[in-house]
Amino acid sequence: MNVLNIQNAEKSFGELHVLKDISLTVDKGEVVSVIGPSGSGKSTLLRCATLLERLDGGLLSYMGENVAETVNGKITYAKDLKHFKQYFGLVFQSFNLFPHYTVLKNLTDAPVSVLKRNPKEVKEEAMELLDKMGLADKADSYPYQLSGGQQQRVSIVRALAMKPEILFFDEPTSALDPELTGEVLKVIKQLAEQKMTMVVVTHEMPFARAVSDRVIFMDGGVIVEQGDPEDVFGNPQSERTQQFLRNYQK
Repeated sequence: MNVLNIQNAEKSFGELHVLKDISLTVDKGEVVSVIGPSGSGKSTLLRCATLLERLDGGLLSYMGENVAETVNGKITYAKDLKHFKQYFGLVFQSFNLFPHYTVLKNLTDAPVSVLKRNPKEVKEEAMELLDKMGLADKADSYPYQLSGGQQQRVSIVRALAMKPEILFFDEPTSALDPELTGEVLKVIKQLAEQKMTMVVVTHEMPFARAVSDRVIFMDGGVIVEQGDPEDVFGNPQSERTQQFLRNYQK
């Protein structure tokens, strides 16, 4: 079953046409990496998929339920967007943790207040997730007391605490130095091994090649090429993909 289905997505900001007829599906348990130069539309695609931006046209659905669809040339969004937000988690490049909450409160606040779950159960699950991430001793710390890598791991746990069907990562390591980048990529790799459905916008090419089931190369608001990581990295068909990867390998 498709966890995510995007068809003929269009998005412009004024005169700038950022997404041009983009279609992609993500199946349960699949890891899809999105690569491409800055300004290619990767982050906008993620922002539209996670309802931070509205599409101008196309179709967006989760688990077979339509969030947005175009009827008679006009896009219409479902009334209850809150219902759809429970299907996905989003990890930003800038952590976005609440600075005045402890790590534990950052993790438990939404499951309790939004999903109305049992606080004791949520706390136990949060502690278990922190333990898995090697952060059990940081439960009572505040974000400013953590390294960037630790903050990013907490933000991954926060997304997981909502039990989403799919996790989106928008350049999850771009704010980190190389050593801390390794920590975060290791966590994403573990999630991939556990068959967590993920879409990862990344500039870490070796990581995308090693972890993904499918790699999508975007440029100029379109999907130029997609396929098995070994094919896309080892034998890219498009001239533009070849050029991009050559520049990356220099």
